[in-house]
Amino acid sequence: FSFRKLWAFTGPGFLMSIAYLDPGNIESDLQSGAVAGFKLLWVLLLATIIGLLLQRLAARLGVVTGLHLAEVCNRQYQKVPRIILWLMVELAIIGSDMQEVIGSAIAINLLSVGKIPLWGGVLITIADTFVFLFLDKYGLRKLEAFFGLLITIMAVTFGYEYVTVKPNQQKLLQGLFIPYCKDCGTPQLEQAVGIVGAVIMPHNMYLHSALVKSRQVNRADKREVREANKYFFIESCIALFVSFIINIFVVTVFAEAFFNKTNADVHQVCANSSSPHSSLFPNNNETLEVDIYKGGVVLGCYFGPAALYIWAIGILAAGQSSTMTGTYSGQFVMEGFLNLRWSRFARVLLTRSIAVTPTLFVAIFQDVEHLTGMNDFLNVLMSLQLPFALIPVLTFTSLPTVMHDFANGL
Repeated sequence: FSFRKLWAFTGPGFLMSIAYLDPGNIESDLQSGAVAGFKLLWVLLLATIIGLLLQRLAARLGVVTGLHLAEVCNRQYQKVPRIILWLMVELAIIGSDMQEVIGSAIAINLLSVGKIPLWGGVLITIADTFVFLFLDKYGLRKLEAFFGLLITIMAVTFGYEYVTVKPNQQKLLQGLFIPYCKDCGTPQLEQAVGIVGAVIMPHNMYLHSALVKSRQVNRADKREVREANKYFFIESCIALFVSFIINIFVVTVFAEAFFNKTNADVHQVCANSSSPHSSLFPNNNETLEVDIYKGGVVLGCYFGPAALYIWAIGILAAGQSSTMTGTYSGQFVMEGFLNLRWSRFARVLLTRSIAVTPTLFVAIFQDVEHLTGMNDFLNVLMSLQLPFALIPVLTFTSLPTVMHDFANGL
């Protein structure tokens, strides 16, 4: 083992892990904490482990064959299934892009104390296109370093909330390692399914299988291929462990502070703290329902304005970081399935336009409730798209004709 070699292979796994930290994930985390307390942490752990195994298969496919998943699909499938798979993954990419737009717009609105309306935040996210295309010109390693910075910002901001709220450590450990959900019903089941859909992103398989090609590996040398597989797997473990810890921060903060709280409880605290957002919570005894926007507000009411702004910074970092991973995924998918080479500028402009249009209409004509409701719908969409990415990954990595001596025996 060599730390120098591990450093050389570090990058693709952290870019891939950003999909585990996008605004859709954060919303799923906080809702599961508020609805089920600590009881669904084991689902998050299990989904992350399954995600790691699938990412390992995707990375091995890229390392061993020198082709990413979309390119292998192009070679192995007939025209009709190939087009269907392409359309499915494009839907997933656009859905992920919409979540990034929604998360960033809400964060900008919170940081500006409502002075920038939601539709204004949606328009500002268009600028992401140009910022990341500018960074992309300086090389992949610098881009990887920038995303490392964004992940650090998320770890610090959500870690601050964790330290402030001080969740019960015994309940945390029980929730992680005891696969049981006492007194759970339909709402908790819905959150459990949502966690799986939010954590395992379908287009991430295509992304990871392509990113590993950025490192030079002599595929004629089996020892070198095995070594590359080993270091990419270690890096993926570290990256997903970091993302898992950040997700734990969010779940446990809302499990500790807001599980079983009523609207009246929060309304009273917000009114006492002179929060301008107390009207968000009707003065009744219905169970509190939170989302990305309300989550920041209730943190501000209970733990001071600093908690609200730090939360918004973390959400903004999550939204911004998922922009370029969607861009790269779309680029690789289009090139692989269709042999169509667009500039990244044209590609981002197309997907961002498709993502911004419906989000902008909702932001203009509806309120933040409908915007976060769209986020929930997109998590369901991701769940429905999963089989279209997983079946090719599991199939190709088990075929000796594709993987040769490195075929998955299972």
